[in-house]
Amino acid sequence: MSKQVAIYARVSTGEQTPDNQLQALRTVAERQGWHIAAEYIDHGISGAKGRDQRLAYERLYQAIVRREIDVVMAWSVDRLGRSLQQLVALLSDLQSKGVDLYLHQQGIDTTTAAGKAMFQMCGVFAEFERAMIRERVRAGLERARAQGKILGRPRTSEVIEERIRSARRQGKGIKKIAAELGIGVSTVQRVVHSSATHPAR
Repeated sequence: MSKQVAIYARVSTGEQTPDNQLQALRTVAERQGWHIAAEYIDHGISGAKGRDQRLAYERLYQAIVRREIDVVMAWSVDRLGRSLQQLVALLSDLQSKGVDLYLHQQGIDTTTAAGKAMFQMCGVFAEFERAMIRERVRAGLERARAQGKILGRPRTSEVIEERIRSARRQGKGIKKIAAELGIGVSTVQRVVHSSATHPAR
């Protein structure tokens, strides 16, 4: 039984055409004896956009999750995404669902033993990158604390809190109070909620 493959193509501007990408991938699929189950094409969309803004890419993802395909084919890795997080998520999902990946420009084909080894190496480097990001974030927080910086949202001053409570006692609405004091609605809600939960004795 031939493998069911999905071709994904993307062009960044409306003036560009995905025809060259599609033709090359169709030729490879035919040579390999693979059946093209679907083609997903995003027109005029940057690879930096998230899945919710790349409709064809999102449909491809759903096909992967439902295991409707055996192989994802793309012209190049940058067609799939410009963000490392996007690529790591895709690699992880492909591996967990047992779906192979073919990247024309990079010569990666995980239906072969050499391609699977390359895929596994990609996973190792992706995990290394995640660990490095976590380490940088942790080091940054520790450095900020050492410098005496207060992390998180700045606390609302007692004067502002009293003005909020006073306005509330006058029957003013939350949005009106926020507008009058030039502060966020969420800040007013927090103070009002806190006052209701812990009324002054």
